[in-house]
Amino acid sequence: MEDAELQGSRRMTFTRRDLLAGAAALSASPALSAPRFQPSWESLAAGYKVPDWFRDAKLGIWSHWGPQCVPEFGDWYGRQMYQQGNPFYDHHVKTYGHPADFGFMQFIPRWKAENWDPEGLMKTYVEAGAKYFMSMANHHDNLDMFDSRHHAWNTVRLGPKRDIVGTWAKVARAHGLRFGVSNHGAHAWHWWQTAYGYDAEGPRKGQRYDAFRLTKADGKGQWWEGLDPQDLYTGRNMVIPDGIDSIAAANAWHDANDGQWVETPPPNNPGFVRNWLARQNDLVERYRPDMVYFDNYGLPLGQAGLDATAHYYNLRRGDVVVTGKKLSPLQRRAIVEDVERGFSDRLREEPWQTCTCIGSWHYDRPLYERGGYKSGREVIQRLIDVVSKNGCLLLSIPQRGDGSIDDLEKTVLADMAGWMAVNAETIHGTRPWRVFGEGPTRLVEGMHGEGAAKPFEAADIRFTTKAGVLYALAMDWPQGEMRIKSLSGTEGQVRRVGLVGGDQALPFRHEADALVVRLRDHRPAFTPALRIEGPGLA
Repeated sequence: MEDAELQGSRRMTFTRRDLLAGAAALSASPALSAPRFQPSWESLAAGYKVPDWFRDAKLGIWSHWGPQCVPEFGDWYGRQMYQQGNPFYDHHVKTYGHPADFGFMQFIPRWKAENWDPEGLMKTYVEAGAKYFMSMANHHDNLDMFDSRHHAWNTVRLGPKRDIVGTWAKVARAHGLRFGVSNHGAHAWHWWQTAYGYDAEGPRKGQRYDAFRLTKADGKGQWWEGLDPQDLYTGRNMVIPDGIDSIAAANAWHDANDGQWVETPPPNNPGFVRNWLARQNDLVERYRPDMVYFDNYGLPLGQAGLDATAHYYNLRRGDVVVTGKKLSPLQRRAIVEDVERGFSDRLREEPWQTCTCIGSWHYDRPLYERGGYKSGREVIQRLIDVVSKNGCLLLSIPQRGDGSIDDLEKTVLADMAGWMAVNAETIHGTRPWRVFGEGPTRLVEGMHGEGAAKPFEAADIRFTTKAGVLYALAMDWPQGEMRIKSLSGTEGQVRRVGLVGGDQALPFRHEADALVVRLRDHRPAFTPALRIEGPGLA
């Protein structure tokens, strides 16, 4: 009683000045002050600036990994296994059984990640030159790879029974990397509708696949007891009608309906949008990532994407990166544009990113067996091109279902590490020069253009700058001399030229149309980089 009375008397000694001071402190508190960013493109664009850490980083590694890696048959397995006539469907029926009997969800308990070594992988990624690391938080398959408060279908409860995102975050930050997460889940509501379909032909014609028939009650006594499969498969948002009697007609229906890459909310499922937003906010609040990759044109799900981005920017005071694709000029001031598996044909004013993979987005054993990966040289060439145009490269190294990477992937990373050990100064912390480069190879602007691109040549040269030094990076070793047309007319400016990784100056001369540098036989890396010094060059 005496303590209570004493506390009461102390409370009574507060003056009006004390109360006003306390109120002023509360109003100044970041948690209670007016948010800097409002959920509109105009507000995001007005208040956002791309942080220097991202502009300095240049190279990120991505763990694009989940239960779709268990069959080791490539990307979008979960959707395509339900499309009769598709090679994924044929592989699935042959290997696992009919999708009415063995649906996608049955891969989740088989995804055990038993050989996942995040510490060892991160060391390898750092050696390869990564300055940021991205963990996939969920894919279109709608499984959360973190300790989700709003979605019971998550990896802490199922599959590996581990917090994948949380583990990657801890390990990446321990190695000094910035940490990002990718959210692909906004498309799950239409991507999963093939799982509600049926065979249009054959002995099981008309029999609906597992997503159509499974309910929470069916889980009694099963590994998924207490969970509702409809929460994973997202519900019957646009189900193919009965009566389609040919594979071609069924695939045409899916292509015209649920196969469209739509960014709008599902018209009859507002609960999906609310749940997506709650999960996204939970993700950034729980793990405080430095970067969020949205697999969307613009931002996901209309207003929900703007709400999520404003919340994230205010949470981290804007010192973060959000990416989206196919952006308008206004949108490119609000978030960072990502060009998926494609190129920029110009030096961009705003920092940007390209994301690509050495193989398929999800692990693809047939691709490995036929030697279909990008080489380390090809990855470095892409990195050089992107950095010269004010961008960063996000590179996925597909993990097998067990969490490991294969021997060919290790070779790619080792080749990258060897080049970076010599030439990292030409990449990390650099800025573009007044032109991105020169050369005969012409790249087509836009996404998904890798397959049609011609190989780079020795005459393709790219430029970066740092601390008053100009770097000229050729995409291959020229024969004897390196001709740099962009440096014609620089007589009196170029004072010294050296090979990065070499300790001797290189002889050079000026011709009417180029600076010509004589290279030596010493080749410290598989492409050359020159350090060019002189007043006014950089």
